[in-house]
Amino acid sequence: MQKILRKKLLDKLFVLKDRNFIKVVTGVRRAGKSTLLLQFQELLKQKDPSVPLISINMDLPEFRFLGEKNWKEIYDYIHSLLLENETNYVFIDEIQNIAEFEKLLEGLYVTPNVDLYITGSNAYLLSSELATLLTGRAYEINILPFSFAEYLEFTGETANPDRAFANYMRIGGFPEAVGFAESGESYVYEYLKTVFRNIYENDILKRHTIYYETSYNEVVKFLIDSIGSNVSARNIARVLTASGKRIDNKTVSRYIDTLVEAYLFYKVNRYDIKGKQHLATQEKYYLVDLGLRYALLGKELTADAGHLLENVIYLELLRRDYQVWIGKTDKYEVDFVVRNKNGYTKYIQVAYTVKDEKTLERELAPFNKIPDFNERLLITMDYDLGNHNGVKQVNAIDWLLDDKYD
Repeated sequence: MQKILRKKLLDKLFVLKDRNFIKVVTGVRRAGKSTLLLQFQELLKQKDPSVPLISINMDLPEFRFLGEKNWKEIYDYIHSLLLENETNYVFIDEIQNIAEFEKLLEGLYVTPNVDLYITGSNAYLLSSELATLLTGRAYEINILPFSFAEYLEFTGETANPDRAFANYMRIGGFPEAVGFAESGESYVYEYLKTVFRNIYENDILKRHTIYYETSYNEVVKFLIDSIGSNVSARNIARVLTASGKRIDNKTVSRYIDTLVEAYLFYKVNRYDIKGKQHLATQEKYYLVDLGLRYALLGKELTADAGHLLENVIYLELLRRDYQVWIGKTDKYEVDFVVRNKNGYTKYIQVAYTVKDEKTLERELAPFNKIPDFNERLLITMDYDLGNHNGVKQVNAIDWLLDDKYD
């Protein structure tokens, strides 16, 4: 096992380096935000050993004294460390731990010779409030746990990709969780339970009032168990109430929002392909890492393997910088409508296997109702590749490990 460079993310940081943006690295806790910025700093020092670097991690004990200061005092502290007539690279980890952090960022942004990089674990703080105060000045880079390709590089399990993928589906891609796997999967799941608790206490409870933790956890488990299925707050409230957990749909909706804000789940809206319009109902939610599913629910991979594969594919689409929607065409649903930065659209269906002729027919049916001729892709775990009347079938592991499918 070895440390790896998150090359695609580092490349983004180098493209943005010295540009007039605050570089905002966001994502779920323990996904590697701090490590990414440390790697970036090391590469900067390799290019120029005398480069001025100021690095502050608000979660570390040596910087706790700053947590007791107001934003202006922190600004003055950082300003006192700046070198004149040189570009100073300033890094602040977990910026949301600073009261009125927006004013601090605004002050540093207008300070000459400062190139500013920050991390945070709460989407509301860093996309809503920050966007309002610093419109056009912030560039967000979202980091996820390891992709399957990164998992293989980290573990060195390249001899048998199929076995490695089965492991990846169970333990997920949180870097420290993958490291624990050598000691036994029970350590992985205990660690992931701790990660969830840490997110709940630091990124949710500190911002929101949760009156009934039991009901909250039921909503979490319901969403995890509904990966790849259309859900609504009303339906969740009805199911939970029927099982003796009294909760209304407004509370469920608020709980879901907090989970999305903390990057535990990603919300995907529906898109009417024929009508070319976004739809506001029956969205889907995907979990940031499948290891959390086993840690919190204890379910085996064989339970709903198709939707779990769908979750992995969705996260990889995000890593490849696609915009993603759930497609609707007549009465049919397309798993993913994706659009790249150049505006190119393609349609993707995901199924664990289509060896059964009826299953293949069902997965291809939505493609036949799409009126345009954009690329269509069927991703499965089967090794039977080919073309079905213009629909390209590919193996999921091949797709995950080869960027040519972009």
